[in-house]
Formats: sequence, C-alpha cells, structure tokens
Amino acid sequence: MKLSLSIFSGLFCASTALAATKPHPYLFNKRVQVKEPLVERYVPNQSFKHPELEKRASRWLTEKTKEFAVNGSAIPEVPWDIGESYAGLLPISDAEDETRKLFFWFFPSTDSDLHEEIVIWLNGGPGCSSLSGFLTENGPFTWMAGTAAPVQNPYSWTNLTNMIWIEQPVGVGYTQGTPNITDEVELAQEFIGFYKQFVDAFDAHGYKVYVTGESYAGYYVPYIADAFIGANDTNYYNLAGISINDPIIGDSVVQQQVVIFPFVEYWNNILYLNDTFMEQMRKRQAECGYTELIDTYFTFPPKEEPFPVLPDPFGYENETIICDMFDNLYSALIEVNPCFNLYHISETCPHPFSQLGIINSGDYTPPNTQVYFNRTDVQEALHAVVGTNWEQCSSRNVFGNGNDSSYAGDASPGPAVNGVLQRVIEYTNNTIVGSGNLDMILPTNGTLFALQNMTWNGAKGLSEYPNLPVYAPYHPEYNGGSLAGSGYQGYWTAERGLMFYTAQLAGHELPGYTPGVGYRMLEILLGRVANFSVEAPFTTQKGDFTGNGTIYRRSMQLPSMAF
Repeated sequence: MKLSLSIFSGLFCASTALAATKPHPYLFNKRVQVKEPLVERYVPNQSFKHPELEKRASRWLTEKTKEFAVNGSAIPEVPWDIGESYAGLLPISDAEDETRKLFFWFFPSTDSDLHEEIVIWLNGGPGCSSLSGFLTENGPFTWMAGTAAPVQNPYSWTNLTNMIWIEQPVGVGYTQGTPNITDEVELAQEFIGFYKQFVDAFDAHGYKVYVTGESYAGYYVPYIADAFIGANDTNYYNLAGISINDPIIGDSVVQQQVVIFPFVEYWNNILYLNDTFMEQMRKRQAECGYTELIDTYFTFPPKEEPFPVLPDPFGYENETIICDMFDNLYSALIEVNPCFNLYHISETCPHPFSQLGIINSGDYTPPNTQVYFNRTDVQEALHAVVGTNWEQCSSRNVFGNGNDSSYAGDASPGPAVNGVLQRVIEYTNNTIVGSGNLDMILPTNGTLFALQNMTWNGAKGLSEYPNLPVYAPYHPEYNGGSLAGSGYQGYWTAERGLMFYTAQLAGHELPGYTPGVGYRMLEILLGRVANFSVEAPFTTQKGDFTGNGTIYRRSMQLPSMAF
C-alpha cells in the first residue's frame, strides 16, 4: 500500500505548455514561443525571489511563519527530505512579558485534498513529551527502540491531515518557563492561550480541531477539549472531535488495582506466574473487595446506581497497602522475566535501546550514546533553545506550582468522574476511546469499567461489551522497517456519540504497535470512514488489494477480554 508518502522536493518548479489543439490558421506559420520553466531552489526561512513562485508556494509559508520553517533535508540521521514542516516555541498568552512557551512541530498534510482541519497529538505522563509519539508512533518518520536508524512511516498521520505535535505543559521537553499550575483547568487555559497564538501565526482561523493523545492525555485531552468548548469561539477553537487511547480517565483504583489480577490471569499462559503465587493473589483479590466489585458492577449494561469507591492502597490507612495488587503482581513478573515491559507484556530480554532515553527502571542506554532530542544539531534544526536538557518525561513536577521538590500531583479528578468527558462527548458526538489489549499499565477492562460508571447523552455506560470485529485493510508493504497488520485486529462498539475499540496485539502505545488500526481510527475520527467494520481500503490507498487468497479469506477469531 502506498499512502501518498510524498518527498518534499528541493526544487520548486512551475511550467506552462501549449494545449494540443488544432492551430488557428493565422498562427499556422507563426513561431510559437514556449515559456521556460521557472526553477529556483527552496531555501528554508527565505522567500522565493521570483514573485510567481512565491505566490505558488505553500499557503503555510508566510512572513509570520518563515522563522519556524524546518529544512526537511537537514534532519540529523534522516537521509531523505521529510517534507514541509514548522517547529519552534510560541507563548501561552499575548502578554508582552510572557516567558512561558510551548514547543510544537507542525506538518501540513501531504494529502492532495485540502482539508481545513488540524489534528493535535499529546503524550501523557504527566510530564512526557509528545515528540515520543512523533518518533515512535504516528510521525512522518519513526525510530523504534532497538533499531539502527529512522525509517519513513507509510502510516504517518500527516498522510491524512494537518498534524501538530505539542509539548505541554510548561516544564516538558523543549518548553520554556517555570511550571506554575496545580490542576487540569489551569493546564487547559495555558494550552488554549498557546493555541490562539498558533492559529494567528499560521492563519488557521475557523479550522476544525481534533484533539488526540494517549495515557495521561486521557486527562489532558478531555480537559483541553472542554476548555475549547467553554471558550465559545469557533474562530480559534472549532472542536470537532477527540480520540484517546489507553487512557487514564477515572478512578485509578478501579482502572489499575481492581482489574489487574484478572488481566494477569487471562494472559498467564505467556506471563508464566506459578500456581501457588496465583492462588495467593486470587485470595487477596477477594479479601480487598475487588472480586465482588467486578462481579457486581462490571456488567453490560451497567447498574444504574453509583459504583462504590474503594480505598486507595496508597492512602493514609496503612492496612490498605496489602491491596496494592498492581505492584504485588509486577514484582513477581519482574522475577520471572527481568525485562518485563508493562507497556507491552509480550516482550522479553534484552532491553532494546531507545533514542528517547531512559524513562523507566531497567531501561538500557549503551555507553557513549546521546538522546536524539538532546543533540545540538537536532535542537538547531527544530528551532529549540540549544542546550535545553530534553527528557522524554520531565524530572520537574509540572503540577508543583513552580516547586520542583513538591510532591503535589494533579489536583483534578478524572474527566469521567466529574462530567468533563460527558460534556465533550455530548458536544462533539465524535469521541473515540481505544485500548491495546497487551497494555498492563492501563488494561482495557479498567478503561471500560470507568466508562460503565459514566452517563452521557441520556444513558449510563455501554449496553454491550465490544463485540464487532475491528478491521484493518489488506495492503502491500513497501517499507520493511515499518509494517502494519491487516485483517481482524480487535473489537469495537459505539453508542450515543462514543466509540470504543481494542487492538489485540497492541500495547500502551497503540498507533506504534498497530499502525493500521491507528490509521483507520483517524480516518473514522475525521469522517472519511464510517466505522471499524468498513472493509474498504485506506482512503489514501490506490488500487484494489483485498485479494481472494487463503490469508484474506481466513476468519481470525479473537478471544474475548470479558471477565
């Protein structure tokens, strides 16, 4: 499959030619003058000298934006031209003395059909850089852990739409200034201040906006979307939909502690914990009230009554620490598999090295290596402040109100708890939530449990467990360094403006592990495809690659994740 992965040429050419029509009799013997093509090499941050070429250049390259223009053929370690893009810092307000700035990398779409829309991507943490999603999930090029070099990404979301990866809040990645927030409401206000500056700079007024992300962006995305709605200004904040995968959206006790033992039990054929230990954990699960909570309240449709709130094992009551099922099980898993990856549970030793650097205990960095985004040449290419100590996940407390030594966390409740996610669903009727079934940090059923305790558009939860096959179109592959599975990949369901889907072989970073599913999800979010049951090719795929062979016809039955 060729997904219109265009290479931005170093030469900008325009030419005119005569039509092949019957000549006028008075011109039969007249010599025709054919204009020479206009050829001029494009130089980043500079206008074309010829006014006609400047007129025909990208609509995004203007006097306001040329300072952000990135030389697509000069990205370190990338031996091809990545195309037109813009990167740099913009303030979170229009105050003259504003020192807080967020970093962005913006790519106009390579799709020949111009769409007045922008998709925002956010990673979570809290405090983790969205450039990690760019480099390992959905950017124009990817550099996966354990691989020697970056590769072109045929499943880049830029094939479909205009994309912007934004590092936020202040204190993350290349951002500048001192973090001074304590909750999601303050974070969202700073974000919409930044986005207003972006819209003005790039003249994207009135463009539809889709906010997407994963993990702790399960908080970021709904709160930011809610701030867009509250601003009541579609000239700047024309919210059209949101998507979050593997998100934290509700009570962490339910999303992690309550569901983790059934998750491990389900996958124990590959995790391989011994029977004695599993029986001990099964008893502990019951003693902590987790078994009863699941049996009583994890139903489809859900009970109308509010779900009980169980004690946090890390609360002030010391006796509840024994109910920290997550760490009890994780400690055992590390003993069996020293390289166990709770973001994708099928991985084994050795630890692959990541160009993004160390983020979790056990991550491996070879001697004399440097984190990619900490390189001076990379920072110069992206108009970042050279010398910034870029970290994949910030060591600063982004919710510490300026105090890095503070232990304060995000003071906001989960968006599925206080009505924020409900308002976003009801406003857009275009909300997609996804989950990789091999993700242990935020298991699929934990996310579903949170949704079952939430009311939107007049009813509570989902009436059925996801049971419709998720289909990723069959396609040829042109890049052995960036492959995507085809056929049935998981299950989905949709009710009252909310779609939920799973990817059976994906871990926490769903678009990276199953690029075809992530690509199809974006087509659905943008309204190009109706749902995951559509078996039509990718909208940017040319030709018929459905085939009639055994592989195409085979029906793959995926096991249910229900308890």
